[in-house]
Amino acid sequence: MKKAPTIRDVASAAGVSVSVVSRVLNPESGPVAPAKRDMVLRVIEDLGYRPRAAARELSVGHAPTVGLVVADLANPFFAQLADRIVWEARSHGVQVVVMTTQEDPHLEADSLDTLLDRSVGGVIATPTGANVEKWARLQSLGVNVVFVDRTIPELADVDVVSIENVDSARRATEYMLGLGHTRIGLITGPVSTSTGRSRIQGYQAAHDGRSVTVDPQLIREVPFRGDGGGDAVGSLLALPDPPTGIIVANTAQVQSAVRRLVQTGTRIPSDLSVIVFDDSPWTELTSPPLSIIRQPIGMLALHSLELVLGRMQGKLPDGQRTIEVKADFVPRNSCSPLVLTPTR
Repeated sequence: MKKAPTIRDVASAAGVSVSVVSRVLNPESGPVAPAKRDMVLRVIEDLGYRPRAAARELSVGHAPTVGLVVADLANPFFAQLADRIVWEARSHGVQVVVMTTQEDPHLEADSLDTLLDRSVGGVIATPTGANVEKWARLQSLGVNVVFVDRTIPELADVDVVSIENVDSARRATEYMLGLGHTRIGLITGPVSTSTGRSRIQGYQAAHDGRSVTVDPQLIREVPFRGDGGGDAVGSLLALPDPPTGIIVANTAQVQSAVRRLVQTGTRIPSDLSVIVFDDSPWTELTSPPLSIIRQPIGMLALHSLELVLGRMQGKLPDGQRTIEVKADFVPRNSCSPLVLTPTR
């Protein structure tokens, strides 16, 4: 990976002294001829040098800093993930700069610029799926990047830590198929995200394995923010031939989806069997308790931090690494065998 340019690299490329570059960066420290100043600024832009890196180059005994870019701290999954990463980092003497994108690519782009200015040595992130060029630039400047929970196909050289998304969705779907359900609704995240695509893939694979045709109307991809889960439930239940089971594979939309089921008076599991991707305590306190895919947040945090620190310390060999952690399927009383209503 390319090493981040230093203040000395700028001085060498511009044909000036380090003190001249320093005065360009800090005008109050002394004047610089306009032509020379313009040349230094062009070199800074060409090399992608970040001025705050100078402070890091000159510091001694400072704690390493890692940036953490999470998609949405209002989402309990990401809030717990951020908390565990910060906890793990503290045990390693590492400082963490936490930023949230609120699933907005523009906020994500601003966050990446901010982290560059702060000269972090590594970044752990749940990407929105956009800003491919900015992520690539971050890497080219020597910042070690690890994606957690999601990935970006165009950035195949970035280390990734995630759950086994395809397998998790496949196991949940197979369980419902095994109970006799053949019309199973799937509420998942946007297909612009790797988790959304992978969970649809697992859902499809389970149907293919039992030679059951998937009705495209049963698949709903909804945003992570807002009340799309509830809206998806409403539209699924309104179908002429509604599903007898639903899998909510969009963790951020579980509460919205379950709320709509309660509001519509849907009886679980006699009217509808339900499985959710969530492990919040309340899922066990509902009546009946909800069957869940439990995501191992602690392991995601541990592997993410170990990878980024290993890269920062030069302890890992070259080559992209992908770590997939197995999630647990916990069946509870929200699923039951399909009972066909006899026709007259």
